[in-house]
Amino acid sequence: MTAGNVKGALLALLSMGLYSTHDVIIKLLGATYPALQILFFSALLSFPPLAVLLLRDPTHGTLLPRNPFWVGLRSLCIVASGVGGFYAFSVLPLAQVYSILFAAPLIVTVLSVPLLGEKVGLHRWLAVCAGLGGVLIVLRPGVTPLGLGHLAALMGATATALSAIAVRRLGRSERTVILLLWPMIGNFLLTGASLGFAYRPMELGDLALTGVIAALGLAAGFLLILAYQAGEAANVAPMQYSQMLWAVGYGWFLFGERPDGPTVLGAGLIMASGLYILMRERLGASRLRPATRARFGGEAVTAPRWSLLQRLLRERR
Repeated sequence: MTAGNVKGALLALLSMGLYSTHDVIIKLLGATYPALQILFFSALLSFPPLAVLLLRDPTHGTLLPRNPFWVGLRSLCIVASGVGGFYAFSVLPLAQVYSILFAAPLIVTVLSVPLLGEKVGLHRWLAVCAGLGGVLIVLRPGVTPLGLGHLAALMGATATALSAIAVRRLGRSERTVILLLWPMIGNFLLTGASLGFAYRPMELGDLALTGVIAALGLAAGFLLILAYQAGEAANVAPMQYSQMLWAVGYGWFLFGERPDGPTVLGAGLIMASGLYILMRERLGASRLRPATRARFGGEAVTAPRWSLLQRLLRERR
């Protein structure tokens, strides 16, 4: 492995650690406050740093999308993935949520056939079947009761996959500011409206923690930019699965969560399937590029942010 790939992998590991800490704070606050309220304030406190980036955006044009359908679909998916992820983290064990969210690249593979007309070979279909079987092992329908948290995590994974499909369909046809602005509008409309139905006054310290969520998300996205600039995607992308180690550690010491055998087995199948699909892409087995960068709110929320930051980095150089 080259020095660049080592650097990229290490930066990605650090990024995933920040993302996991971001998710832990969501879980801590979710024990007291509604998930949509946490999402609203964390998004609100993301505006100051994002406004600075947007003001430095060198591109010109209107704020109307050229492809309203796909931009609208992607925006709705981003909102759904954020809502699903925030709620799932607030009510389920961390390792269980990550296991379900890691299925997003597998769902991308499935949806790329009807929505993008791409071809997927037998080996990839077998990997997808194994990974989705891992999801069933984690969920254990009929054996353990399934609640809204499981449904929310599945919604987050599916919405993340759909947003990745939309990004691939859009290509480079839309300005970065469009891809960033419209999901933010959707987020504020939904989460802001929800405050009228379920709102609990926040203590100053808890409100500050929502700012920490925003800061960690932005910092993690920035580090992931540097990781993909330093190393090859095939070496950087698998580092997302290190979040499972963070989930087990945080869950064990902070929440008394002990992942059981089926969760470990199912998570192993999901991660092995995702890695296999990634390696098949690296070997050029087909035209499909799995969205292995995508995490809930990762690809969906920070991908356009990454593109803007990349341009700013090039300007500084």
